[in-house]
Amino acid sequence: MSAETVRAVSVDRVGERRFRARNVRGGELIFGEGEDADFTPVELLLTALAGCSAIDVDYLTTRRAEPESFEVDVRADKLSDEAGNHLGPIEVRFTVRFPDGPDGDRAREMLPTALRRSHDRLCTVSRSVELGTPVTMVAD
Repeated sequence: MSAETVRAVSVDRVGERRFRARNVRGGELIFGEGEDADFTPVELLLTALAGCSAIDVDYLTTRRAEPESFEVDVRADKLSDEAGNHLGPIEVRFTVRFPDGPDGDRAREMLPTALRRSHDRLCTVSRSVELGTPVTMVAD
């Protein structure tokens, strides 16, 4: 790992089954097990997936036209079976509206390509999930 490629967060306990994640830029978010309004870790994974792809699609389409609306919904079933706890197939659904006119037409035409590029190459989160990136857990 090098300083240019490393991505890292730290997590500390702030209460009973409540935690705070911090990034190196000073950002913080609180998460928990779902007994309150805090996001759960699974919801954060889904958020990361939607957010990563949304950024990709935003870059590629807004070069042509600014959207009138831009929403991303992501969902999956949480499963528990012989493979343990995991998510079933994940669906990321984009609802993006562009203005009428030639620029909006170009942005609409770009949308399927942007989704494909994000899915197939650009989105680090979805690529990591689909490729099955190994996870190692250690204790100090």
